[in-house]
Order: sequence, then structure tokens, then C-alpha cells
Amino acid sequence: MSSVLGLKCMKCGREYDLSTTRYVCPTCGNDGILEVLYDYDRVQRILTREQLENDRDLSMWRYLALLPVEGRPASLTLQIGWTPLYASKRVGPQLGLPHVWFKDDGRNPTASLKDRASAIAIAKAAELGEHIITAATTGNAGSSLAGLAANAGVAAYIFAPASAPAGKIAQLRVFGSHLFLVDGNYDQAFDLCMEATERFGWYNRNTAFNPYMVEGKKTVALEVAEQMRFEAPDKVIVPVGDGCIVSGVAKGFHDLLTLGLIDHMPQLIAVQAEGCAPIARAVISGEPVAYLENPTSCADSIVAGIPRNHLMAVRDIRSSGGLAVTVSDDEIIDAIGLLGRNEGIFAEPAAAASVAALRKLANSGDLHQEDCIVVLITGNGLKDVQNALKVKGTSMLIPPRIDAVEQAIAEGF
Repeated sequence: MSSVLGLKCMKCGREYDLSTTRYVCPTCGNDGILEVLYDYDRVQRILTREQLENDRDLSMWRYLALLPVEGRPASLTLQIGWTPLYASKRVGPQLGLPHVWFKDDGRNPTASLKDRASAIAIAKAAELGEHIITAATTGNAGSSLAGLAANAGVAAYIFAPASAPAGKIAQLRVFGSHLFLVDGNYDQAFDLCMEATERFGWYNRNTAFNPYMVEGKKTVALEVAEQMRFEAPDKVIVPVGDGCIVSGVAKGFHDLLTLGLIDHMPQLIAVQAEGCAPIARAVISGEPVAYLENPTSCADSIVAGIPRNHLMAVRDIRSSGGLAVTVSDDEIIDAIGLLGRNEGIFAEPAAAASVAALRKLANSGDLHQEDCIVVLITGNGLKDVQNALKVKGTSMLIPPRIDAVEQAIAEGF
């Protein structure tokens, strides 16, 4: 039985029961992003440290009491969540930060954190009797929905910009989604997906528009806390596009704090690419978010000129005492190599943006030796091999002879 009490519009403050609206505030329209409200007294009786210690379901569904669904859908059998949290062996120490951890969500079934939200979309669609789900995507949200929909046996209609990385388009095709490659950017694909939802009545997974996606993404924070024995980190570095992941992280730690399972709220550090940083600039300046018409970056997963969850994201970053930082594409590409050769973790550009921010903030003195820092790695590098190949590596073309190998080694290769 779900512990959800209702939904609250973060713009006008009105509260609704679940039968009143499926997506956004009926009064405020698409600007009326809804938050899920829980009966924490009930959750507190169910979700305890003892219960978690005895739970052998090492997936996001171990937190079912804090999720807005009636149960784990029987049709969805992929293992989602409980991704590894690695103590940094070299990157952190090299930066003078001995307490850095990498949460590698590239280990999810479709190789990104977005599987957490897609799992909730599949579950909600099943509860509502819906058999077709749609989403707009820069790549990861769509490939995630496509893969999980294929596993669950439901249809997925995906709208993606034609410029999406080949690896992500390949996933969409392999998983059998109905793929619309839009001759435009992500924001245009999003708008077209919204029109299709209204025209055809498909269940919509889109960030911010669907209030339950934040709830799926928050499970990454629940895992971090549990994997750290409920000693919450001081800081969490999060790549930000639409703003849904950073709000999910905030919601997860807020839930744990309300339940008395952690004793403080981590400071959230939002990272955006210099070519697409509307949320970061709003946090830094204190001004409202200004939309961008032509955002650009190699980090496609966080390129959103019209960040749909910006109101919640900016609020959550600020309320955590957090900050925002921008990084260049060159810094992002370099961070892919830094993480790979020092930790053996392969990150796509958007995920590596958080590593670039870690280094940038360490060098500027904004991070301190005593800080416990978790860096979210939100997607695997195989999703964007084209940009990964820009990383400076050590390679040499040789003829197939051992003397060529000997010569190379003698010359210091």
C-alpha cells in the first residue's frame, strides 16, 4: 500500500489527491510542477535500519515504502539501482581530497541513472492501465524508457533530436522503441512529445511534467546514505540539465532527514556545461532562470535550454546551502580521461562534468580536505564513444612484429 498522501503545487501551494490530476497543477498548468507528499509517520514504521539490513532485494525497490507506487511491477524484471559506491583511489587524493566517493550509476541496465525514473514510469503506467508510454530525450531518458518498456512488454514512443549520440540512438533501435528523430533540439522534441501526449493520450514520462520521476531518481540518494551507513556526505556533486536529478537527490536526503535516518542535509553542488547553464547562472546570480535558444555542449545529456524542472532545482540547491559551477567542454573531455585512467570508471560527458567540477572546485579552494564528497557518475561512456575518442591516450600504430614492440618500449612508450 502506497504511503503517498497527495500532490502539492510548488507554485501556488494547492494540494491535490492522486485522482484529481495525473501530471501538473490544474490551476497553474505546465508551470505548476507537483511534489509528492508522504505520510512519514507510516513510512517510519515500515522503513527502518533494521528492515533494510535484513532486506536481500539489492535494488531500488528496497525503498518501496518511500516510492509513489503500490508495488514492484511483476512485468519489470531488470535489476535497477544498488549501483556501486567507490572510494576514490587516486583522483581525490591527487586533489588533496581524501574522502571522495564515486557513485557509478552507469551500471544500471541501460547504463544511466535515468533507469530509476523509468522504472517508476513503468510501474505507474501499469497501475493506470496504460500500455503506451512516451518521452522526449537527449538520449538517456529515452533509451532507458525503451529498454525497460521492452522488458515489461509495453510500447514506447520516443522523441529525440536527430543529433543525439549514435550510441544512444543505437540503444533506442535495439530496444524496439517507436523512435521519432526530430530535426531540431531537445526542447523542440520535448514540445512535440507534449503535443503527442495530448493528441493520442499516451502516458507521459517527461521530466517535471510527470511528478513521479523525481521520486525514482531520489533512490540514488537513499542508496548513497545506506551504503555510507547513514553517515550522510557533506557535499554531493550532481550534473544538471532539466534539474530533475538534483531535485531527486534533494528529495531523497530530505526524506531520510525527516525519518531521522541521517542527521544533516548534504550541500548540493550543481554542475552545468558553459554552453548550457541556465540553472547554474540563476543560482549564482540570484536571478530567475533565463531560457536559452541555442544551447551547445558535448555533454548532450545536460543540454536543456529550457530546463523544465528549474523552479524545484534552484530552490533545492539553494535550500541545501549549495552552489553551482560551470565547466567547459575541454574540461569535461579531460575529466573523462582523468576518471578513466585513475579509477577505471568510464563516464559519458555529462557524467564527467561532475568530475570536472570536483577538480575545478578543489583547485579554487572551495572544497576542503575534511569534506566527505560524493560525485554522481550518471551515465556510462559507451553511450558517447565519439567524444570519448577525443580523450588524449597512449597509442601507437606498429607493424605486426615483436621488434617493433621492443623498439617502442626502448624509446619509452
